[in-house]
Amino acid sequence: MTLLILGLLLFLGLHSVRIVADGWRSAQLARLGEQRWKGVYSLVAFVGLGLIIWGYGLARQQPQVLWTPPMGMRHASGLLMLFSLILLAAANVPRNRIKTVVHHPMLLGTQLWAVAHLLANGNVADVLLFGGFLIWSLADLRSALRRDRAAGVAYEGGTAQGTVIAIVAGCALWLLLAFWLHGVLFGVRPFG
Repeated sequence: MTLLILGLLLFLGLHSVRIVADGWRSAQLARLGEQRWKGVYSLVAFVGLGLIIWGYGLARQQPQVLWTPPMGMRHASGLLMLFSLILLAAANVPRNRIKTVVHHPMLLGTQLWAVAHLLANGNVADVLLFGGFLIWSLADLRSALRRDRAAGVAYEGGTAQGTVIAIVAGCALWLLLAFWLHGVLFGVRPFG
C-alpha cells in the first residue's frame, strides 16, 4: 500500500501544482523554458504513474475489503464509463459541442471514471486510488474554472461533425475497453 500512496502523492501532487502554486509553476516554466519544464514534469509524472500501477497491483494481491458492492453496481459503473470515455474523447477532438458546453471534459471524465470504479469496487486500495483521483479532479476543475473566469476564456461553439466524432470515438473506446482491453490490462472483464 505504501507504493500506491507514494505514487498517488507524487502523481496527483505534481498535477496539483497549478491548483496550489500557479505562481511558482509560472516562475519555473519561465526559468527552465517550456521544453525542459515539460521534460521534468513528464519524468516525475511517469515515475508517479509507475508507482501507482505497481502499488495498486501489489495491493490487489492482498485485498483489504471495506464492502462488497452489489452486482448491479457493475452495470451502473459500465454506463458511467461510457459517458466518461465520451468526455475523454471530447477533450481531444477539436471543435466539438461537448467541450463548448462543459469546458473541461477531461476533468469531468476523470470524475465519472473515479465514481464508476468506486461503485464497483470496495477495497482499501480502490478507495485510495479512485477516491484520490476524484478529490483531485474536483479541486482541479474548480481551479480551472476560476482561472478561466479570471482570464475571460470563451469557449468556441462546436460543430456537429466534431461532436459526432467525439461521441463515436468515446463509444468505440468504451466497447474496446469493456469487452476486451480492460481484461487484458487489468485482469477484470466488466461484462464477462
